[in-house]
Amino acid sequence: MLQIPMPDGVAEAIVESAPGGGPGVLLFMDAFGLRPRIREIAAQIAGWGYVVLAPNVFYRDGTVADLAPTGDLRTPEGMGAFFATAGPRMGHLTADLASRDFPAYVDALSRQPGVRPGPIGTVGFCMGGRLAVRLSGEAPEVVAACAAIHTAGLVTDDADSPLLALRSARAEYLFASADNDRGMTPDHVAALDAALEAAGLTATNVIVPNATHGYTMSDTAAWNAEASEWALDQLKELFVRTLA
Repeated sequence: MLQIPMPDGVAEAIVESAPGGGPGVLLFMDAFGLRPRIREIAAQIAGWGYVVLAPNVFYRDGTVADLAPTGDLRTPEGMGAFFATAGPRMGHLTADLASRDFPAYVDALSRQPGVRPGPIGTVGFCMGGRLAVRLSGEAPEVVAACAAIHTAGLVTDDADSPLLALRSARAEYLFASADNDRGMTPDHVAALDAALEAAGLTATNVIVPNATHGYTMSDTAAWNAEASEWALDQLKELFVRTLA
């Protein structure tokens, strides 16, 4: 894996690239961390004609090997056991710390062989979607496309709610929320719609039927092949419209 010098250490990152290179895409992982499934998704996106970088955003808590799940995530029990011990990492990564890290990730992506100069895309899965949205608001001149797939916690009453990033953003968005996600209810989706409209942003903001939080992750109990295929097809179309 690539080693990225960071404000508070070194972050490992997966890099996948189309043979001829292409626009850059920054992929933010879910809470389960960098693992074969994240590499699979990065490779799939790269195959569309992009250079993809997926960093270990929990580098302050340990290396990829240190933080790797040890149980069977394909069972609800295995997923629950993982979150009992590893869930706090999400709390450790505050909005301020994420903002400190973004420039290093963007710079590392820009330095990869074959990356075409110009705007980038970003996509996050689960909690990674919040990072993607924050980045799009903090670097509007850099991010032309942003996707948050089965992401909870986008709409909150907090002073640092990810929703507020839309006020300064210029990207086109894809939000593909699960219909059985307590962290992204129909009311939350409606609030997101209102914020997108107020900011004058182009977006696809949908609830994916018969899907649960994490539905693109084939190594977990949340896997839904049909929903995953649909969401990734929508992501591909977003990148074609904005980056290709």
